[in-house]
Amino acid sequence: MPIDPDKAKAWAFPPITTTVERGRLRLFAQAIGENDPIYSAVDSARRAGYPDLPIPPTFLFSLELETPEPLRYLSELGVDLRQVLHGEQSFTYHAVACAGDTLTLRPRIVDVYSKKGGALQFLIKQTDITRDGDLLAEASTVIIVRDPEARP
Repeated sequence: MPIDPDKAKAWAFPPITTTVERGRLRLFAQAIGENDPIYSAVDSARRAGYPDLPIPPTFLFSLELETPEPLRYLSELGVDLRQVLHGEQSFTYHAVACAGDTLTLRPRIVDVYSKKGGALQFLIKQTDITRDGDLLAEASTVIIVRDPEARP
């Protein structure tokens, strides 16, 4: 079933506010194989000029997944989750976040388009991340949905 672009762009995501915690940063760095001590040792981070542990580059993506139903918007848009592929993610940083920072994430769907005669649908979600009202970063996610009924 094709995704209705108007319905998708009108989806109202609630803002997500969270405080970045040191232990989470250490676990995340370990999980991605990041062994630079600035991501696990406060003294190393401070010697490098950070007020606390900085977030690893892709950490912001994980924050959106912490909501009770992070993929609810897809199912409510009629997407069969068995046909979903995470296509791409990218980040544009304007400042560095560190442990102790309180961040607010504001996701929204900015585009929906199809290729191969509708067999592949692309949903583009952008999330603005702010700290104290100032834009910290923009995260973009591309979700690819296969429509098995479409004939390319």
